[in-house]
Formats: sequence, structure tokens, C-alpha cells
Amino acid sequence: MLLNQFLILGAVLFSIGVYGVIARRNAVLVLMSIELILNSVNINLLAFSLRSGTADGHTFALYVIAVAAAEVGVGLAMVLLMYRNRRSIGLDELAEMKG
Repeated sequence: MLLNQFLILGAVLFSIGVYGVIARRNAVLVLMSIELILNSVNINLLAFSLRSGTADGHTFALYVIAVAAAEVGVGLAMVLLMYRNRRSIGLDELAEMKG
């Protein structure tokens, strides 16, 4: 496959992820959109790594996967606490989380 095809796929996934973060009101869907963004970054890292012939992109992709796993753990814990306290996971109700 050509580098352009990987970059186009990464750009499409990134765009869908950004739209999901901006347009969604559900916290779980926002977390899934952030995962799409991180996966598009991984695709771009791997594409450029294969193009240059080094393993640097693979190494950074593994770091991104580790950060994504930590983000999912913390994010889902926050969603569960929000549901336990408010019986809703809507992001519109989070304005009351100040101090």
C-alpha cells in the first residue's frame, strides 16, 4: 500500500474522532472518539516508520497504546462515579463539578 492511503485513513479516523468529541454529549462516546484519535496517530506513526525503514514509529506507537489504556481506565472510572452520583452520563451535567 502507498503512504498516501495510510495517511488518508489516518486523517479520516482523526476527523471522525474530533467530530465525536465535539458533537457528542455521552461520556462513553467521547472516550471512544478519543480512542479513534489515538488510533489515527498510531496509523500515521507506523506508516512513516515503514516508509523510513526504522523502528522508531513502532516504539512511539507502543507508548501511545499504553497511554490510551491508562486513559480508558481513568476515564471509565470517572464515568462510573458520575453515573453512581447522578444516574446519568451526560456531559452537560458536568458543569457542577467545580471545587
